[in-house]
Amino acid sequence: MAVENVSVVFKVYCLSVMTLVAATYTVALRYTRTISSGDLYFSTTAVCIAEVIKLILSLGMLAKETSSIVRFKNMIVEQIIYSPKELLKLSVPSLVYAVQNNMAFVALSNLDAAVYQVTYQLKIPCTALCTVLMLNRSLSRLQWFSVFMLCGGVTLVQWKPAEATKVQIEQNPFIGFMAIAVAVLCSGFAGVYFEKVLKSSDTSLWVRNIQMYLSGIVVTLIGVFINDGEKVMEKGFFYGYTPWVCLVVFLASVGGLYTSIVVKYTDNIMKGFSAAAAIVLSTVASVLLFGLQITITFASGALLVCLSIYLYGLPKQDTSKLTRPDKATDSELKQKLINV
Repeated sequence: MAVENVSVVFKVYCLSVMTLVAATYTVALRYTRTISSGDLYFSTTAVCIAEVIKLILSLGMLAKETSSIVRFKNMIVEQIIYSPKELLKLSVPSLVYAVQNNMAFVALSNLDAAVYQVTYQLKIPCTALCTVLMLNRSLSRLQWFSVFMLCGGVTLVQWKPAEATKVQIEQNPFIGFMAIAVAVLCSGFAGVYFEKVLKSSDTSLWVRNIQMYLSGIVVTLIGVFINDGEKVMEKGFFYGYTPWVCLVVFLASVGGLYTSIVVKYTDNIMKGFSAAAAIVLSTVASVLLFGLQITITFASGALLVCLSIYLYGLPKQDTSKLTRPDKATDSELKQKLINV
């Protein structure tokens, strides 16, 4: 695989920005959907516009990277317009993410929210497993332990006691669990697949982003007209948009770009740890902005998340190499004796 060496400072910077953007996005999104006055916008159109902005930003970054209009034009023609196979290759994660979102909707329709939140965190160890199987990587026992600790910590952070509610539709737990199983597998596979595509060649990150966002725009447009087609035709594509909604869309776009950078230069497991840290930060912000009360389960979960991030970042000790230096030293001594 083609791996580019970047400094630790750059990796920490990207992870930190991604975490802060994700946390801010969560708080802003909640504000626009629950507190902000005015007409409620269509979430499907916001997702679609975010894909368009990601595409525009990626084109701008590619233009900066090539630093020449001629080179930029040639790269677009050769690697995008005349490379339908590469476009199809990058359409896979877009389609899989679309399946994941639909399965999440089916799961929420057939399971309680608390059960959904707990079981959906299985995407974290699933991503780690896909990383091992698809990228031929190895994780130490401590890293596996930290992955499952992170899973438990996120579960506690998002845990809400089940409330007695009157369900208006008939629920089928079996269908719900099957749907969430598919969603978990899709989440792990799509993320690691994209990472493998990014790191398996020397193709520019921004070219890969452009290829993926082109298919993403098509998929999200289909989602708009399937879910909100009639309402969009009646009220307009930008119905209910405010400056706060525009901020949400912008944060989603920037967060998407930083996610691809993190996947390129670290891995999907670190992306999962960053997302978990963002959940903790956004919940803390909700305490200050929305009056949310901190519970013992949240405090315990936040502690587990922080501890798991620390444990996963510890360097692996490779004991298989402890005896090799001696052998190398012996061979060097023999060579020196021969030379003498």
